[in-house]
Amino acid sequence: MSKQPLSVYESAGEIELGRGEVISTTDLSAHPGNYPVYSSSAVGEGIFGKYGRHMFDEELITWSIDGGGKPFYRKKHKYSVTNVCGFLRIHRRDLWNYRYLHAILERLQSGIQFDYQMKAHPSVIRELYKLERIPLAEQNAIADVLDTLDTAIHQTEAIVEKLKQVKQGLLHDLLTRGVDANGELRPSYEEAPHLYQDSPLGWIPKEWECRQLEKLAKYVNGKTFDAGAWSDIGIPIIRIQNLNGSPEFNYYTGKVNEAWHIYPGDLLFAWAGQRGVSFGARLWQGPEGVLNQHIFKVTPNPEIISKTYLFHLLRFRQTTIEDSAHGFKDSFLHVTRGELGEIFAAIPSLREQSLIEERIFAYEKKLLNEEIRLKKLQRMKSALMNDLLTGRVRVTPLLQGTSQTPKFEP
Repeated sequence: MSKQPLSVYESAGEIELGRGEVISTTDLSAHPGNYPVYSSSAVGEGIFGKYGRHMFDEELITWSIDGGGKPFYRKKHKYSVTNVCGFLRIHRRDLWNYRYLHAILERLQSGIQFDYQMKAHPSVIRELYKLERIPLAEQNAIADVLDTLDTAIHQTEAIVEKLKQVKQGLLHDLLTRGVDANGELRPSYEEAPHLYQDSPLGWIPKEWECRQLEKLAKYVNGKTFDAGAWSDIGIPIIRIQNLNGSPEFNYYTGKVNEAWHIYPGDLLFAWAGQRGVSFGARLWQGPEGVLNQHIFKVTPNPEIISKTYLFHLLRFRQTTIEDSAHGFKDSFLHVTRGELGEIFAAIPSLREQSLIEERIFAYEKKLLNEEIRLKKLQRMKSALMNDLLTGRVRVTPLLQGTSQTPKFEP
């Protein structure tokens, strides 16, 4: 069977397209409960709120009309969808598999740019989405393959999220309690108060010093490069957007001052930028370059603190630094060298710093390995969807009543 628009399958009574109902926050308050309400959000599961009523208690495909048309596969449970959410119901389960159909819709949606002018209304996608109905046995086999990958992806995502949460707690403990001579986490103040001293930061280990950031490093401002100094060749000018990952550079051909000349691995501090995005410390991983005026080059005092430890310390004190900054507190910030320098930090010996860095590095390596695994799984799913859903690679249907793994035939 050739590709046909959804309207053809709907007219044949195989599927049904529809929209949800208007459900306001007032409705949610008037009828409290635990049944999810899905709306236009394309983030996470698209949950708008919880409700005491429900529209469905069945397997469906829903999508966000105002949120770019992202489709969601909904397992059987009690839930509702709002009027900015569409739904697709299969009437002929002998012809269609929900998971396979969801994967097809997901692929179709990814190639279309919905916006405020063209939204993913059922009336639009009825004719816009064209697909082929392949034999149900093959749909089932493809769905099993995708389910297996999705399970692995969700499990790995959960591991990554858990590791990130644990990392925050670990960093807090390591940078406030430190480690003993054996590299073990020092007991807390509540467990061993005799190991601590009072300081402007509260209780810190007796062996540590409380110092202001200005005593730990030099903070040298970058240079103001006007448009006349830019070129298509020369040395890259490192700007805020480059700290955020942009590979696009302007270039400088003039004389370079070592004060604002940077190399891979240098410690930088964006003293002007967006809260939670660009503002704060970075270990530069890009090319050799020169800094613009919104970034400090940070040179630690090697007799007091290591570069890596100072990076972790600046990130740890980020909230305090942001609170001391000027600008729009909820968005764009800037902090002066003097304001940054006045902030206190607790500093262990260089040896203990090294032990703490080793603990952090080992944990970050573990997290990185899981993030790499997640990206590999996501790439694998994307490649498989592209092959299987276009028919480029055919999957041998699973034998009925067996646990045989799907086989791929070029």
